[in-house]
Amino acid sequence: MDTTATHWLMKSEPNKYAFQQLQKDGRTNWDGVRNNQAALYLKAMKVGQLAFFYHSNIELAVVGIARISREAFIDPTDPAGRFVAVEVEPVAPLPTPVTLAQMKADPALAGMTMFRQFRLSVTPIEDAEWTHICGLGGYKG
Repeated sequence: MDTTATHWLMKSEPNKYAFQQLQKDGRTNWDGVRNNQAALYLKAMKVGQLAFFYHSNIELAVVGIARISREAFIDPTDPAGRFVAVEVEPVAPLPTPVTLAQMKADPALAGMTMFRQFRLSVTPIEDAEWTHICGLGGYKG
């Protein structure tokens, strides 16, 4: 399990919390993660690291980029206090969303953790994958 990553992919159902809502809010707690492996990834995140914001279930696409603005803290939605959350803030929408179908069809992305651990809401992204997806989405930041 890679907990030394510097880039991440974070999934959210757009009907529950969309990237546009993050832009409107300016920041949010990334909470409600109840998978132990995903929680380890949250604990590995550092302030300033970037994450793809992926719309799951409906759109199935990377639609934006967020920045980690606060490292792991006890998730306020977890009454047992076992799980953590991080705070994220918006950086920019991708000019062109990058769909799951595009990523799966691209040999340069065949090894993505997301494809091996598809049910996780948070996964690491390798530097080369980050650069490639940014290129596909027209993001120059």
